[in-house]
Amino acid sequence: MNCNDSTRSFVPYKRIKEECGVFGIYAPGHKAAELIFYGLQALQHRGQESAGIAVSDGENILVFKELGLVSQVFNNQNVVPLQGHIGIGHTRYSTKGRTSWKNSQPIYRMFRNESFAIAHNGNLINVKEIRDEQVAAGIKFETATDTEVIASLIENSKECNMEDAIKDAVSKIKGSYSLVILTGDKLFGIRDPNGFRPLVIGKLDRSYVIASETCALDILDAGFIREVSPGELVIIDGRGLHSQMILPVSRTSMCIFELIYFARPDSYINGKNMFEVRHRMGQELAMESPADADIVISIPDSGTPAAIGFSSASRIPYAEGFIKNRYIGRTFIQPVQEIREIGVRIKLNPLKEIIKGKRLVVVDDSIVRGNTSKKTVKMLYSSGAKEVHLRISSPPLLYPCYYGIDMATMKEFVARQKTVEDIRSFLGVDSLKYLSIDGLARAAGDSSDKFCFACFNGDYPVIIPEGQDYDKFSLEEDKKTVSKV
Repeated sequence: MNCNDSTRSFVPYKRIKEECGVFGIYAPGHKAAELIFYGLQALQHRGQESAGIAVSDGENILVFKELGLVSQVFNNQNVVPLQGHIGIGHTRYSTKGRTSWKNSQPIYRMFRNESFAIAHNGNLINVKEIRDEQVAAGIKFETATDTEVIASLIENSKECNMEDAIKDAVSKIKGSYSLVILTGDKLFGIRDPNGFRPLVIGKLDRSYVIASETCALDILDAGFIREVSPGELVIIDGRGLHSQMILPVSRTSMCIFELIYFARPDSYINGKNMFEVRHRMGQELAMESPADADIVISIPDSGTPAAIGFSSASRIPYAEGFIKNRYIGRTFIQPVQEIREIGVRIKLNPLKEIIKGKRLVVVDDSIVRGNTSKKTVKMLYSSGAKEVHLRISSPPLLYPCYYGIDMATMKEFVARQKTVEDIRSFLGVDSLKYLSIDGLARAAGDSSDKFCFACFNGDYPVIIPEGQDYDKFSLEEDKKTVSKV
């Protein structure tokens, strides 16, 4: 399939994008592709641009991938040929918005006449340096992904076997990565030494599962074993599951936005349920920034657990203030300026009878540029709200992410350009308060030094190259680095 990269998709409401979800399974006696299909559906929230599955029958690897949602990509016709009991899957968001079939995963490559496939969640910060070295050595690339750079490091490793080639490759990369790698007879899982992105292990009868989140285990009724440790290599083969620490760990830095927004509410991270963590964020927010109001409502769905928590701590009744249309996919219609606000109403519609004449506490998970929040607030006042008190269950976003989140550049963050009072005035709300970093850490329930708060405080766990411009950081924006084969 060919894809016209000049066609950009317009997402009217979604503000922050996680890069992708990964899934792997070693399932003797089962058809891996069918199980991967359901696992990827559970991880659909982590990526909605493309989906792919690679399987092995013990010798040969087959790959099928396509643009679209998991349920759109896979059907009986293309799943049936994917015969094998081992496999990996991937569902993807592009880091900077370009959607191309070539950039979909898993990626298929060869190492010393042995085939392998790889899928990746994260973002490398030294990817251009490595890629430039490889291009100078005559290596050509087909995609604009750092995943292909990792695959190339494995493919061109001077090591004698696949396991050592994988170790050699990951020793050279820096940044965030949770990887699943499929060979003819093995499944590998690797997590970066900071543990930026989640990766878990489960078991179903004699089958082992590796996935981005525990919700993907639940859909298969697989039992949770444990999380893959930062810096750990997990190997699953005919002898079972075995692992080793292959990378030195100096600081664990789980992305705090996994807890705020990305992970599904029914998933567990660090042994904690995400709904409960977000509920505590709302409680902390209510204690830090109370409001005199009649009802608490959320911006669904991401703001709902925190809104319920705010309600429980403040004893202000919780109510549904919006109806969310859950059947809206991605659209390629770029509306003219006069009708852009329709984009917000496509996703959310206010319940006027609930809102009219009420003083509202409105809870959301974050504010990036502020444009969507401004339109949402306008809808509430147009629906008869008497007052709107906006409460955000995270601190102000001030710094860009280099570890796999597409949120904004530094110059686009409204909190970078305006004071909280200025933002309040810009949004047109009666009051605006954010959760503090300390309150967020308390809600997370672990020591704050276990998380990455860089988007709030600029403390990057892995040093970013000096003078790095996020606009120029992603390979997907640097078309000149893509060599045509």
